[in-house]
Amino acid sequence: MNEQKNETGSPETPVNPTATTADPKVAEAMKDAKAENGAVNGFSLEQQLAEAKAENTRLVDGWQRTAAEFANYRKRVDRERADTYDLAAVETLKKLLPVIDDFDRAIQNVPADQTSGLAYDSLKLLHRKLINLLETIGVKTINPVGETFNPAYHEALGQDEGTGAPSGQVTVVLQKGYVHGDRVLRAAMVRVSS
Repeated sequence: MNEQKNETGSPETPVNPTATTADPKVAEAMKDAKAENGAVNGFSLEQQLAEAKAENTRLVDGWQRTAAEFANYRKRVDRERADTYDLAAVETLKKLLPVIDDFDRAIQNVPADQTSGLAYDSLKLLHRKLINLLETIGVKTINPVGETFNPAYHEALGQDEGTGAPSGQVTVVLQKGYVHGDRVLRAAMVRVSS
């Protein structure tokens, strides 16, 4: 038999890993070593896999929650931006309404003998362009003659008696009103039958 010598020069017996030993302590140690090969840090591989899957599920849930919160945030910011734009547009339109009123009064007060001239035709053309511009952006005129009084769209400045109209009906429009979508830019100023 081939003997190997260690550093001291004494013969060494080769270790056979598959051989069994008669010493029960050595056999128990080998059994423990085999059991530990399937475990790391005191946990079995199945336990570690289950923990890793649970951690993965937790992280995916957190990521999905964060993605949903960001999508909601983006929608809220877009809605707020649109609302701010609409509010600015409404305020600008409100400032334009007195100009249209001035055009209406100017056209109504032109003397009859001057209604065939170039100046009158130009005035009417500009007025029509302004009205068309408002209509293209969704502004509608409130001119409620003959309609029932509605405080959401009309502002009553007085009552007319003896008109023959049913009570609460608009008889005269003193100043037109305007709406943009659902918003009342300006209520129509009216007189109502009593």
